[in-house]
Amino acid sequence: MHDHLEMELARARQRVKRAELFLTRANEMLDEERGVGISLALCCRIRSQQKQLAEARSRLRQIDPTTH
Repeated sequence: MHDHLEMELARARQRVKRAELFLTRANEMLDEERGVGISLALCCRIRSQQKQLAEARSRLRQIDPTTH
């Protein structure tokens, strides 16, 4: 049971880090002004990824309430 919890924690942390990394990269690309079409697509992806990040953080807090 303990191993299962550790695995779940590791997966949840990985999802959070991956979402944070994507948001950082997407915001950097948005700052590069690649054109309106690409900017609109990036904004859509950023909003979607922000939602996924919030869900991943929520899941991590459910597994381990001491996680910030």
